[in-house]
Parts: sequence; C-alpha cells; structure tokens
Amino acid sequence: MPHGAKWSRDESLVVLGLYCRTPFGQLHKSNHEIIALASRLGRTPAAVAMKACNFANLDPAQQARGITGLSNVSHGDRGLWKEFLADSDTIAEQIESVYSELFPQPDTQPDRAPIPTAQQSEYEQIIRARRLQGFFRRAVLATYNGACALTGLSIPSLLNASHIIPWAHAEGRRADPRNGICLNALHDRAFDRGLISFDEEFCLLVSPSAADPGVGGELSGFLTGYNGKRMSVPSRFAPDPMAMEYHRRNIFIAA
Repeated sequence: MPHGAKWSRDESLVVLGLYCRTPFGQLHKSNHEIIALASRLGRTPAAVAMKACNFANLDPAQQARGITGLSNVSHGDRGLWKEFLADSDTIAEQIESVYSELFPQPDTQPDRAPIPTAQQSEYEQIIRARRLQGFFRRAVLATYNGACALTGLSIPSLLNASHIIPWAHAEGRRADPRNGICLNALHDRAFDRGLISFDEEFCLLVSPSAADPGVGGELSGFLTGYNGKRMSVPSRFAPDPMAMEYHRRNIFIAA
C-alpha cells in the first residue's frame, strides 16, 4: 500500500479493535499481533502501531495520565471513537466482522449447506452474541493486563470478563469495556449473583447473606477476607461509576 494512503473505515475499525484488545505498553511495532495485522492490511507495523496509539490520544483515561498518542488524530478516528463510546455493541460487531474476514478461522466451511430462511434470524443473533462476547472478553482482560482486579490471579482459564450491568439489561453496552471488570471465576459468580459489589471508591462490598459462615461456610471467609479491599482500577476503560451504581442498587443483596 502506498505510503500515506488514506485509511479506510474497515482498517480503522480493526486498529481500534487492536487498541482495545492490547495492553497499552504492548502497542509497538514489534508486537506480533501488530505485525500480523499490518501484513494483512498492507501497512507497515510502525504505521499500525502509530494509529493504535492515536486512539490513546482520544481515551480520557490515558489523557488523565498524560499518556497520549500523536496530536494529529484524524477526523475519522475522532468520529469512530465517539461512535464506539455511544454504541459499543454496533462498533464491536463491525470490528469482529472485519477481523473474521482478515483472519478466517480454520473451521470455516464455505461449502456447508445454506441455513434455512426461517432459522437465519436466530443464526445471526447467535453469531452477533458470540462476536460481542469475544470482543468484550478480550478487551476487558487486556484492560486489566490479564489479572483479576481483586486477587491478582492471572491464570486465563480462571478469569472472566464480568458485566457490571448484566447482559440482559445492557443493550448497547454489552461489548463496552467500561461495563466490565476482570474477576476470577468465583468472584465473578458472586458478583453476578449480587453477593459482592464495589462502592464509590471501588472497594469490595460483601453481602451480609454471604458473610454468614453458617450459610456460606468457607466461602464466607474467602469473600470477607477481601471485604473493603480496593480493586485494581485500570489506566483505561475504568469501570463506569454509573454502571457500578446500577449494580449496587439492582444486583447487590445489601441485606
């Protein structure tokens, strides 16, 4: 691709996706994912890394830390960032769609029988849900550097991307990293069931119903042992305070 060629929307989408799924310190031209994406786009790794860092210039969390990309962020990138914040689900689905075209999965079967029209809508909903879930998990785990925000556990198979506002109630925010926290499997389930939450300072709250050893057994001690501990707040895509308030009011079992 000619040097300085204008970036297409699809190219910008996948680089935004790259920014979301890559820890900030790894946004450099030597990163193997950046090299692979650059190859598919016909761009240099340096150009892809530079554009990814430009999105940091638009990220308020990075601006607050004084860590920004280049100052000449394009009008298109500014518009795309605003779209992402306003409707993360739509943009995340578009990102995953372009990624799937650039990096088709090995199990893709182009010659499989066509899906009956009556089932097409259900099939499309399943594909969309999978794309949103995949994007959300990758973005949240990258945001928390692959470690539980509460315990620091860093075994990927034991980590979940927890929705603060539940999936069923978060239309438009199901893929929003600001609506997520990286938690280990046990605390994720406790958070989902309202047995724990976080206060305005992101310190752990434990429901009285889970704190009673007569009810929770050893689990009670495990949860209460972290009571009041402040979670590790990420440098970007920090939990949305309004989402956390929703969780405390509607999910957390306060009594």
